[in-house]
Amino acid sequence: MALGWIKNFDEFSFDSLLLLEECQIEWIDETSLLEEWTYVFKKYPYIARFFKNKAPNKAEWVDRCTKRNADLNADEKVIERKIILNLEDFLVYAVNPSIYDDMPFVGWDEKELTDLIDFSDKRVIDIGSGTGKQAFAVAEMAREVYCVEPVANLRKYLQEKAKKRGLRNIRVVDGLITKLPFEDDFADVTMGGHVFGDFLENEYAETMRVTKPGGMVIFIPGNVDSDNGIHKFLIEKGFSFERFMEPGDGMKRKYWVIKRTNKND
Repeated sequence: MALGWIKNFDEFSFDSLLLLEECQIEWIDETSLLEEWTYVFKKYPYIARFFKNKAPNKAEWVDRCTKRNADLNADEKVIERKIILNLEDFLVYAVNPSIYDDMPFVGWDEKELTDLIDFSDKRVIDIGSGTGKQAFAVAEMAREVYCVEPVANLRKYLQEKAKKRGLRNIRVVDGLITKLPFEDDFADVTMGGHVFGDFLENEYAETMRVTKPGGMVIFIPGNVDSDNGIHKFLIEKGFSFERFMEPGDGMKRKYWVIKRTNKND
């Protein structure tokens, strides 16, 4: 389903696919738009080569697509738009992150985060930092904020944004929620938004690993306003939650928990 983020399609083309990161290519749904992907890989074999080299785990899928029949006389603009809309978030991050930064839902009240804990002099990890909504909300209070972001263009965006704001305690690093580049018990606060839920046990274990005993783990937004599998998992792990409003996007849920000192607490 299209997100409605892109208003000007002139910024995007099939060549935008060459800006995708390995993890983004791996996240592409192999069951969706088979005819369109077949067209892309057959019409533009350099894109097929790029995908296979950038994300070897997708090589078999690319090969399966290229073995299919494709109508190379099909309306290219129609196919291009379908592909772009299917990867709308990935391509916005890779091409022009300011589109995301200008979306209404990014304007949620920062007190939903800052009222959860005193961030003064805290070492903070912000997972899936994106354009930095959460990181910049706490940066002036925290001792240092580590923005974990796997998309190179977003990392560049975060660095430039921090420079413009005169913030010297923002550290931008590559990483994923399932593989955080920090030692055990590293952070006083570990937080993330729209990142938790694909690999529940692994993501939970990794966020808890890098958080100090007595520190806090926060997911805001951590879930849509639903008692779904994510909600049930987090509640079973001892998280508290509250509802809050994302402008233009409805009610969401935030979750937080204090990491116990040891397993027996």
